[in-house]
Amino acid sequence: MNEKKEQKTDPQACSYITFNTVDWVDVFVRPVYKQIIIDELNCCIVSKGLIVYAWCLMSNHLHLLARNSDPGGLARIEKDFKRVTTNKILEVLDTETDLRKDWMLSRFEHCSQSLKRIEKFQVWQTCSNPSFIDFKDVFKLKEKVLHIHENPVRDAIVDRPEDYVFSSARDYAGLRGQVRTTVIDFKDLLKKMIRT
Repeated sequence: MNEKKEQKTDPQACSYITFNTVDWVDVFVRPVYKQIIIDELNCCIVSKGLIVYAWCLMSNHLHLLARNSDPGGLARIEKDFKRVTTNKILEVLDTETDLRKDWMLSRFEHCSQSLKRIEKFQVWQTCSNPSFIDFKDVFKLKEKVLHIHENPVRDAIVDRPEDYVFSSARDYAGLRGQVRTTVIDFKDLLKKMIRT
């Protein structure tokens, strides 16, 4: 059991990642598209060992502070996540009435062609630029969590981070969120830092 606790504080285990849609297409404006992301994050948590410490879904990007219990597995999860969500988004576009359907599909197709991809449609940008955050750097860790949660406040969608339902800010405020988030106990981390 101690081995698992030590693994959680592995300095290379926690990554700050942003997944952007191609051409910054505002895909996630309708609940049906947002639910795809929520469901797939929860699926990755339950079945692939993903641990999500913070998240926020905006109209054209997803911020994550996460790690994988399998070292090196975060890149694999990212690839699977993008593939599965792309397929599901395309399925919804095919079945739902969305006035932006043709425009979005043309953007996805254009980006796929410009990148010379095998897939006909590219929903996500290929680069996510993960940055590692050491759990011993409590202030930087907290700064990233706050940055993630403040996204909808900066965009004037809500006044308080916890009012935005597509974010882990609700979990940190003691409310039930939509994604199985592992809330970081910053007080406990600070105590551990002071002891060492």
